[in-house]
Amino acid sequence: MSEKHELEALQEALAAEHAAVYGYGVVGGRIREGRRAEATAAYDSHRARRDALARAISDLGGTPVAASAAYALPFPVPDAAAAVRFAAVLEDRVAGVYADVVRATEGERRGTAAEALREAAVRAVRWRGGSVAFPGLAERAGTASPTA
Repeated sequence: MSEKHELEALQEALAAEHAAVYGYGVVGGRIREGRRAEATAAYDSHRARRDALARAISDLGGTPVAASAAYALPFPVPDAAAAVRFAAVLEDRVAGVYADVVRATEGERRGTAAEALREAAVRAVRWRGGSVAFPGLAERAGTASPTA
């Protein structure tokens, strides 16, 4: 694996984590009380992954990509039902990006990316109420970049 490909994959993952953090801000504002703790836990997890990715990119000599001021939502999120659907989309997108990181890295970073992929896939299943056969792969087929 080349360091250049690894750095590019980590930057894409960081951009996806920035979008997820933003997205969970939207989710948190519309989710019902019964799922608010789940949304908060996901938000905290994405913030931690974002911060770890920024450190990893800096360690490789890169400049971590900055978060956008705002992100286009894939559909309107006016209520709790839409917030749940949106949370599943966020997790699918993050899983797809981490699948790319798994392919581009080795060793400890690959293990960390695989764990992040697994966590995102599990959260997507919880939000959606069902699973996909290969989390992180089908989602990548139709998306060019991770935006919230």
